[in-house]
Amino acid sequence: MVNTRRGEVSLCLGAERYTLCLTLGALAELEDAFGVQDLNALAERFGTGRLSSRDLLTILSLGLRGGGHAISDREVANLALRDGIEPVADAIVALLVNTFGAQTTSASRGLPPNPQPPQNA
Repeated sequence: MVNTRRGEVSLCLGAERYTLCLTLGALAELEDAFGVQDLNALAERFGTGRLSSRDLLTILSLGLRGGGHAISDREVANLALRDGIEPVADAIVALLVNTFGAQTTSASRGLPPNPQPPQNA
């Protein structure tokens, strides 16, 4: 079960259910990976709504490790996408919304600007 207060998101890949979370360490690695100086620049980068498959792979890898899964970038790259890329992209968008807020990451996906916290959280 994911902890939405921590920003966690659930993702099923094949028969396995994974938890994604962007920890402070993961955010620092994302700054390095995307060549930005701070979190504001990182949020602006994601706010464009344009992510390459390489971007998705980087975010997914760091999110999986932040969620407690000991998995390498190579292993993540080789995960089977039986349901296609859409569930992965949706989970990553949800992860970015949980981390940075809906204003910077959801415009291109039609998500509400201010998501309400779950009632049972």
